Amino acid sequence: MEVAARAILPALASAAPGVRFTAFVNREAAGEVWDAGIESIVIPVNARNRVEWVRGEQQLLPPAARRAGCDLVHSLGSTAPVWGRFARVVTIHDVIYKRFPEAHGGVKAIGMRALVPLAARSSQRIIADSNATRDDLVELLKVPAQKIDVVALAPAPPRVHPTPAADLRRHHGLGERPLLLSASAKRRHKNLMRLLEAHALLEDRPLLVLPGYATDHEAELRARAAQLGIAGDVRFLGWVSDEDMEGLYAAAAVFVFPSLCEGFGLPVLEAMQRGVPVACSGRSALAEVVGDAALLFDAEDPRAIADTVRAILTDARLAEGLRHDGRPQAARFTWEATARGCLETYARALRRPVA
Repeated sequence: MEVAARAILPALASAAPGVRFTAFVNREAAGEVWDAGIESIVIPVNARNRVEWVRGEQQLLPPAARRAGCDLVHSLGSTAPVWGRFARVVTIHDVIYKRFPEAHGGVKAIGMRALVPLAARSSQRIIADSNATRDDLVELLKVPAQKIDVVALAPAPPRVHPTPAADLRRHHGLGERPLLLSASAKRRHKNLMRLLEAHALLEDRPLLVLPGYATDHEAELRARAAQLGIAGDVRFLGWVSDEDMEGLYAAAAVFVFPSLCEGFGLPVLEAMQRGVPVACSGRSALAEVVGDAALLFDAEDPRAIADTVRAILTDARLAEGLRHDGRPQAARFTWEATARGCLETYARALRRPVA
């Protein structure tokens, strides 16, 4: 969500130079320089504290938006203020919390179950990142289809130079083997357990690299890797710098993404944009995002995952074809198009009565 928010702001300002845009940001983003056409107003909350996040959005944001003279507030993170004399648009990126309740826990899970449906009801328009998310909103939250606009996201272009391969491998202990890369949070719906089981089936095993923030589920993943006898063939890296992430993309032989549910699938597009062959699940939004430019597999079948990865690793012509096809597929998605879609949604919302 943060990647999308940071990318859409300057795209909106560029697409509509006659419109005044105001970014309401938390304490962590205070002082950041946005596009010249975007004013920044700090809502004094800590984004890492979910209770503060809710208080900021529901209590502090509406009067701040009124004082700033906003005609419309677009909430970019699946929840939204439920009151205020302005039109409301909310982007709901996914409803994974409904499909896979175990994906989120604690206060966040409780908040999402309450606040996402509330945002859907109280907003004039809803933006979904994909047709799959639109369908989930209709099925699971009973949102009228005519209230939803599908506006796709886009891959974030490289902003930094990649860490040189030798430095990257030395720093993270990656050795000299080919790298199999899968970037995601360590959550159950990301299906990394089956990826480990698939990895154990590969001969001449590459090194599986798993960057992404840790969760309680990571302990289970590490235990399963040890049980499968592949602990030495897997690296759990946690958060890495932008430079190291670009270095991992540059070094990867295959990007594999076995997720069971995605609202869009930015990681696969970012890999394709960088020329990495992609193998991924065909679930939810992933199939519509990758088109014919990636190999799809049955996400619940470790052998199918292994066979797909093996095919790319052992067939140079196939791998090169995926590299060749991936870049133009990723190029079909642009932040300029995302901005135009958002502006069309704003126009629809402003024609509706304001609560």
